[in-house]
Amino acid sequence: MALRACGLIIFRRHLIPKVDNSTIEFLLLQASNGIHHWTPPKGHVDLGETDLETALRETREETGIEASQLTIIEGFRKELNYVAWEKPKTVIYWLAEVKDYNVEICLSQEHQAYRWLGLEEACQLAQFSEMKATLQEGHQFLCSTPA
Repeated sequence: MALRACGLIIFRRHLIPKVDNSTIEFLLLQASNGIHHWTPPKGHVDLGETDLETALRETREETGIEASQLTIIEGFRKELNYVAWEKPKTVIYWLAEVKDYNVEICLSQEHQAYRWLGLEEACQLAQFSEMKATLQEGHQFLCSTPA
């Protein structure tokens, strides 16, 4: 059975939304273990949790961002399936915009760094093709829907 994890692709926009889509920045966290890969906040589903509850809890634990500080973007949900640590894994992501552009990030011990990045830079750091494609799809979704 595949491991199941859920997370949020957190983003922010400069000043007036939709004036220039290049102002969209994604939050990526650098893992403290393994190859120190960069991903959005995510984690394993706990017993009794819904997938979205997991995504919000993991975001709070890994970044310090509370659910009340986010707006979940309707209509975007992406499921990734891959092998991690020699086991099949399913990760579900939603898009979420921070309400405060200057929100404070408080990393857990699971991560050693964070960065806000435009699409191109985020894809370069993401390393894994599935994550790059998910960031690109999320960006395209944001560019094609009203803010």
